[in-house]
Amino acid sequence: MSLYPLFVDLKGRAALVIGGGPVAERKIAGLLRAGAQVSVVAETLTDALQELVTQQALQWQSSPFQPAMLDAVWLTIAATDDPALNAAVAAAGESRQRWVNVVDAPRQSSVQIPSVIHRAPLQIAISTHGAAPVLARRLREHIESLLPESIGPLVALAQTFRSRIRQRFPQLGPRRQFYDWLHDGPVGQALANRQPAEATQLLETALAAADPAKPAAGRVTLVGAGPGDPGLLTLAALRALNEADIILHDALVSPAVLDLARRDATLIAVGKRGGGIHTPQSEIHRQLLEHARAGRHVVRLKGGDPFIFGRGGEEIEYLREHHIPYQVVPGITAALACAAYAGISLTHRQHARSIQLVTAHTRDAVPSLDWLSLVQPEQTLAIYMGVAALDAVQQTLLRHGMAPTTPFALIENGSRPDQRTLAGELAQLSELAQAHGISAPALLIIGEVAAMAHRQSWFGEHIDARPAGRLSAETPAQRGSPA
Repeated sequence: MSLYPLFVDLKGRAALVIGGGPVAERKIAGLLRAGAQVSVVAETLTDALQELVTQQALQWQSSPFQPAMLDAVWLTIAATDDPALNAAVAAAGESRQRWVNVVDAPRQSSVQIPSVIHRAPLQIAISTHGAAPVLARRLREHIESLLPESIGPLVALAQTFRSRIRQRFPQLGPRRQFYDWLHDGPVGQALANRQPAEATQLLETALAAADPAKPAAGRVTLVGAGPGDPGLLTLAALRALNEADIILHDALVSPAVLDLARRDATLIAVGKRGGGIHTPQSEIHRQLLEHARAGRHVVRLKGGDPFIFGRGGEEIEYLREHHIPYQVVPGITAALACAAYAGISLTHRQHARSIQLVTAHTRDAVPSLDWLSLVQPEQTLAIYMGVAALDAVQQTLLRHGMAPTTPFALIENGSRPDQRTLAGELAQLSELAQAHGISAPALLIIGEVAAMAHRQSWFGEHIDARPAGRLSAETPAQRGSPA
């Protein structure tokens, strides 16, 4: 048996729910969202349903179910834990030719309630014919992650202008081409940027133009890829990767993140990793401009966050100067991710009242830092790109008065499967890093909070390199993982 999919208009129409528990509560919420006039039949109600009754948003009958209750309703849902009662509701619906859904009982149901994705006025319903509701939920979650919030306003705008679009494009082919432009071009971009007035004006201008369906102009999305774990990507980043024509990616973007990109997207490495292939910033600018002007959606994929030591600001300045539309999708920067994966609270209230993010990508960059501000008490330092300058960082901090026993945590390949956390004291920082072969990418955390790694590190390998006299009595198992 196959189902015939329908979307039912229940606004102002009567619906009946049998049962007053948590399942009934979820079903009633969906009916009220659709504008139905809902009655519930149950001996008792959950607190949330009782509140709806108090607000007169829901009618309650505490008397036993009677088949005649179905006579005046359009849809009935049986949501009780009594199989006999559910069967009686289904039988009453069958005899009266009324649609009935029995929760988790597809054979008794004349109508089934699908998993629904809401992007009003857009709705997407998923049904497995009652065979695998958990799979339907997982599919819904996957599709949810691919649909931007702006798709709903775009559908609403298209609905408002539908008659004018049909009048302007009476032929189906040109009309389809215009709708593609509407979605992929500056109108969709303006809605994604939460600029509805601009989107409306762009659509008005396009409908009045001689050639409104010209190819969509290209655009650039700067995306933060995070530190490497693909699970740390935001939904907006995942959508951008699935919509990209061209992806210009840094060397530190992990292969696992690149694997999530659209299969036919062109991947172009523009690595700027020290000691290896180096793509000048001017060449990156040139490629952004070239591909965007060719009408492509370009994703500039950066490790961490585009605006934390990532030159994202320079790139959007260049795009703005050349009138290329752009968006920015922030990413989880290395300081946050590495600290979290090492069990370190960067601003623990007992140890740190502030945090400084600094970069020491070369030995020559070290003298330019404001060291007096960096050695202040009750402060955490998160030092990016400092592996090549560890000795200079260590000696300069000590020279400016930081205690030799100040804890440090050096996190290599943070959030990736090969993460290592080396923890010790500042006086031995450079020596220990060399002894354990720590290499870039690695983030250095200095301050009292770094000592948390000894007892709270939960991911990857942990190397406790404190002096023997200050080792705690904790065993690795005691220190271990919260899992």
